[in-house]
Amino acid sequence: MPPRFGKLDLTAWAKSVPTINGYKTEPWILKGAKILTINMEIDDDPADNLIPATMHPSIPEYAIFCVTNYPESPVGAFTIAEVRVSGRTGVRPRGFVLRSYCDNDDARRELAARWGYPTVAGDVKIDIRHDRVVARVSAGGKPVLECELLDRDMISGGDIQYIASMHLARNKDDEKLVLVQVDPEFTFSKAERGKPRIVLLDNNAFGAGTNLRLDNPISATFTTADVTLPKIRYICNPELPAMQGTTKVAA
Repeated sequence: MPPRFGKLDLTAWAKSVPTINGYKTEPWILKGAKILTINMEIDDDPADNLIPATMHPSIPEYAIFCVTNYPESPVGAFTIAEVRVSGRTGVRPRGFVLRSYCDNDDARRELAARWGYPTVAGDVKIDIRHDRVVARVSAGGKPVLECELLDRDMISGGDIQYIASMHLARNKDDEKLVLVQVDPEFTFSKAERGKPRIVLLDNNAFGAGTNLRLDNPISATFTTADVTLPKIRYICNPELPAMQGTTKVAA
């Protein structure tokens, strides 16, 4: 069986991608982040339309719902929520970010210009309760995502593995579309697991249309960590397999 590749319509998707100001950004160290992550299996065939050709779909494919509160940063506190679709570049697991909602204007601009985050304005909240952690996202006064971790249970941070993100952006210097790899580093001070639940999801708000169909729940974690948003190390040509179209831009 030949390998499968993503089928994202780059022409349509490129209309809303951010512009990145080159690949020389310096890291941000963000202390005390609170991170809710929920993984859900999704229907494979339509989901192939949500990752670019440089990526292979994972087997099974799954969606990653990630909501993070950063209490401090160079541009102040902010909370960001995003939906990613799992895949691989070469043999490495990665998540292609569909859209990122963020509640801080300065953070949106910096995240887009430095790392290619596809940021849009939204109201993003994490509600920490004794038995669950609930995240809610709204845009334009309309709810677009609600998800939660139920039955909180302590685990070791060593049990947590987050995969790197891939952001489709346009390079300011030459106007070319590139897929930017963003692989933060995490130092965990607390970690929990629980049962995942998606209460509400507006597919259109994340650009997914009919291509994102949720299936079986996989996992849910809630962590506290110091996060380093890194220098950009790799970019990819979104139209070529990663083994052919990857360029190293930093050590």
